[in-house]
Amino acid sequence: MKHIFFIFYFLLASYICAQKKVDTAQIVVSGRVNAPETFTKPYVILISADGFRYDYMHKYKANNLLKLAENGVWASKGMYPSYPSITFPNHYSIITGLYPSHHGIVDNDFYDPTRQETYTVGSSNVTDGSWYGGAPLWGVAEKQGVLSACLFWVGSESDAGGIRPTYSYQYHEKFSSDDKVKIVKNWLELPDEKRPHFITLYFPEVDKAGHKYGPDAPQTEETVQYIDSAVQKLTEALKPLNLPINFIFLSDHGMIKIDPKDYIPVPDIIDRDKFTVINSNTFVRITARHQEDILPLYKALKKKKHKDYKIYLAENFPRKLHYSRADDPHRRIGDILLVPRGAKALVDPGKKNSLGKHGFSPYRVPEMKATYFSWGPAFQKRQRIKPFVNVDVYPMMAKILGLKIEDSIDGSVRTLNRTLQKK
Repeated sequence: MKHIFFIFYFLLASYICAQKKVDTAQIVVSGRVNAPETFTKPYVILISADGFRYDYMHKYKANNLLKLAENGVWASKGMYPSYPSITFPNHYSIITGLYPSHHGIVDNDFYDPTRQETYTVGSSNVTDGSWYGGAPLWGVAEKQGVLSACLFWVGSESDAGGIRPTYSYQYHEKFSSDDKVKIVKNWLELPDEKRPHFITLYFPEVDKAGHKYGPDAPQTEETVQYIDSAVQKLTEALKPLNLPINFIFLSDHGMIKIDPKDYIPVPDIIDRDKFTVINSNTFVRITARHQEDILPLYKALKKKKHKDYKIYLAENFPRKLHYSRADDPHRRIGDILLVPRGAKALVDPGKKNSLGKHGFSPYRVPEMKATYFSWGPAFQKRQRIKPFVNVDVYPMMAKILGLKIEDSIDGSVRTLNRTLQKK
């Protein structure tokens, strides 16, 4: 009996200890202040609701968000995520204006043959800035005398681009929506010289529910309503500050339910001693340890029956998706790619699979399209726009903040320029 109690208390202590290890403290880079000319500049708050499909507002009657969208600039038919339509690549594309193969975060998990390492979400890789290419907007702002703050964003826990945001947090999911609203308001109540003009804010709830229960489940509806309420609380809390705040509400991708009958087993002819295989379900990337093994495997796969998926050499991947060998200096996308036809999932035997998936091309699977709308003094009112690619958000935000983009990017300021008020 004593032995059982000992085990129980040991496990309880371990659990409590694990809970305490979550660091919720704000990280502040000391010594920074806004340049004097920044004091009169506008503010941009970039809000991401992960997995918030472009049609969720109508589908689940998110009335506050709908009102904001209808009165601002709204891509009512959705925004195209970059390929693949996955969380880490797209959040980093939004914040750098680069396609995933150009900034290097090509998936949530990927193998780099040069480093002989695998980048994995949830590992120490996330805080290592050497994995990240491009110039995150917070870094561009900081270098030009504009303070920034990140209440979570891919890359913000590292020195990606060579400079961290002035205010940030190590990623965790302990904060409630009320906590997040309070933090943002506190930032905007700081004195002029310490007040951030560019802020990112991230919500994971909709994506988590969509994966676990599917996009049509009541649990997903609940999370959409949660976000609707959170944004309403935010706007109401900031209104009394009388600051020229511009809001951008978007998501990284959509979501689709995949029936188990549409599961496709990953081919068993791939020698795992010769190849590193990263299976993201909506596509599989295969990297050879020795390049002479690439063509023999490719030919063997082509001979196998594969009516449910396409097989590509990396150099022959569709140009429109900007995900080919020519786009990828690090060979992180792999040498051979397997892509399902339609909304099907490539699965490994014995592994648990979620009901909701994303990662497909938004041009072939429209459920992958993300949400985008914006409002505030910099934006036109009651303007609906056609779908566009998310890399175009970056130069538009830079223009509002009066920042000069010195690095080469894929996004174009012309796309969203017409959504801004004429000065």
